[in-house]
Amino acid sequence: MSTKSGYVAILGLPNAGKSTLMNALLGQKLSIVTKKPQTTRKRILGILSSENYQVIFLDTPGIIKPEYLLQEKMMEAVSDSTKDADIIILIVDISYDTDGQNILANEFIIKNIFKIQKPLLLLLNKVDLSEQEKVKKLISKYESLKKFMKVIPVSALLNFNIEEVLSTIVELLPEGPKYYPEDIIAEENERFFVSEIVREKIFELYKEEIPYSTEVIVSDFKEREANKDYILAEIIVEKESQKGIIIGKQGAAIKKVGLEARKQIEDFLQRQVYLELRVKVKSKWRTDEKQLKSFGYIKPKD
Repeated sequence: MSTKSGYVAILGLPNAGKSTLMNALLGQKLSIVTKKPQTTRKRILGILSSENYQVIFLDTPGIIKPEYLLQEKMMEAVSDSTKDADIIILIVDISYDTDGQNILANEFIIKNIFKIQKPLLLLLNKVDLSEQEKVKKLISKYESLKKFMKVIPVSALLNFNIEEVLSTIVELLPEGPKYYPEDIIAEENERFFVSEIVREKIFELYKEEIPYSTEVIVSDFKEREANKDYILAEIIVEKESQKGIIIGKQGAAIKKVGLEARKQIEDFLQRQVYLELRVKVKSKWRTDEKQLKSFGYIKPKD
């Protein structure tokens, strides 16, 4: 039997459920998920291998109109993913996009997704929060556009129709050898996922602008035979006042971040860790090309 393999880009507006979908398709949590939009900042690659196929999923930042350099780089990651993909999934939160106008009038989607000559699937997400009649009408509306190979209602959170999505992807995959060894599920290293877990906790525990002004860098990671692994993560903020908020009164806020992040890191790594968190101020890092390069948002030119 021949082998199929290929790249599948998951695109959508902020909070459409892209990361939840990738985690559901992989059968495990790889991408961080929060209720706040723009949680995903970098393209995250998740690999699903079976005997006869290999799917490389590309979880991407939400489609936005960029307002500063970091957001421009986030949108570049989305554009690159559409170019690299063999199949494109556009996922829509139907509890928010009730009549299709949010995606049908979106400039980026019109120019970059609808015009691309690649198999395009539309997933109507969060159908569990909607009435069946409304879902049927939306499916008919999108099917009548003749832009999608298939329109599939799903609930990524509840795993509803995920099998149908996967079987459709496998059907459309090009024939070819596997790109990665079968025991690999991600391209990024452990440091990356540890920093993402800490960042997820910041998104969950802090309000307003604070999560968007933070970056997390794992500056030390020591695996120790006889003791817990040692991890030093630096939380980067833009202002001194933000540093105070992250730390909290008598260190209570940062202690909570550390406690919740450590539990999840240990689940992810399947071993015990000692997690130390420090807060550093790097003024205007989101608009500073040099700093964005050091944080991995700007790739060095070949």
